[in-house]
Amino acid sequence: MDRVTLKMQNKSLDGLFQELLESEPIFMNKEVLRHSYTPDSLVHRDDQINSLASILVSALRGDTPSNILIYGKTGTGKTAVTRHIGIELERKGESLGTSCKVVYLNCEVIDTQYRLLANLSRQFGEDVPMTGWPTDQVFAKFKDAIDSEKQVIIIILDEIDKLIKKGDDVLYNLSRINTDLEQAKVSMIGVSNDLKFTEFLDPRVKSSLGEEEIIFPPYDADQISDILHERAQIAYKEDALDELVIPLCAAFAAQEHGDARRALDLLRVAGEIAERENKSRVEEQHVKNAQEKIEIDRVVEVVRTLPTQSKLALYSVMILRNNGYRNVTTGEVYNVYRQLCIHVDMDILTQRRVTDLMSELDMLGIVNAVVVSKGRYGRTKEIVLSVPITSTKKVLFEDYRLKPLDGFKPVMTTQLHL
Repeated sequence: MDRVTLKMQNKSLDGLFQELLESEPIFMNKEVLRHSYTPDSLVHRDDQINSLASILVSALRGDTPSNILIYGKTGTGKTAVTRHIGIELERKGESLGTSCKVVYLNCEVIDTQYRLLANLSRQFGEDVPMTGWPTDQVFAKFKDAIDSEKQVIIIILDEIDKLIKKGDDVLYNLSRINTDLEQAKVSMIGVSNDLKFTEFLDPRVKSSLGEEEIIFPPYDADQISDILHERAQIAYKEDALDELVIPLCAAFAAQEHGDARRALDLLRVAGEIAERENKSRVEEQHVKNAQEKIEIDRVVEVVRTLPTQSKLALYSVMILRNNGYRNVTTGEVYNVYRQLCIHVDMDILTQRRVTDLMSELDMLGIVNAVVVSKGRYGRTKEIVLSVPITSTKKVLFEDYRLKPLDGFKPVMTTQLHL
């Protein structure tokens, strides 16, 4: 690109940014609609707040609170309530002259024993590298750092189930750390969407970690509506929302098992779409457009992170669908899958394993697999695609291993199921 063209393009962009800046915003504070925001008050979670506070109050007396496991589906307020209580606990501790330190860690990001201990050590002033030391040495550093003064430490492990996939040694060590401490006291709060994750824990870890359990039920549509009204008052300018916007966001989210996060995303994205259209008010259609956009974004992210073999199985279904098949069977998928593997020089899995992959895709909502009877021919799974073909194919071909399949046409050996 020559300098003249570049200069013209920059001038054009400058004008575009200026035009966008001069348009009237409808948001006052968009950040309150993001997952990272911790509100000052949490509606419809009084029982859970009271339960958590009644367990943790012993920290303000200088005693060790019980370890707690918190369960509930995504978007039921687990993280928001836990972080809110943590902030208030530290604040109350300061006013009473009691040293209470609350540490929040997300185990989806910090997903190994070493990273967890290194991160904890750093929060207490120890210069521990993120790799390279023996784990025992990092653990010893952490113990020395916290035991240098009299304090109660609450460690919140959000999405704790992600951590135990790589072993529960760190939980075992942390749950017994108090026996090695002279001044400090440590308590843990594990937060999880998975009600069954403790089945994979060592029984000794399970008994010490789950001394108390708190369940967060899903919100209903009316409760989600209350949450949205409260946030909307801070997020949007007055009269920026059509009266149907919040009920529609709440109704969509209630279908997603009472997911308040989904509702907040809808309310935010609907506003962003309205702003891009230079509208002064968010309307019903903006919410519907936001729902479609969020769903496509979710599918794109899930498909992008699939293992290559799962991508090949999914692409097999897409090829069959493009060739006129409505409900395809696992046998038909396997026939196409084998040809794709040969074409890209990948190992061919057994038909049973590919059937398992289809079940996993079904659980993720990418396909819909239903077991049907074929009479004397036995039973099979019929598979219906649940994602848009064009955008999904584009994401699949971001994987360099699948690019040779673009334009490849496998041989169809079965009759169409129309």
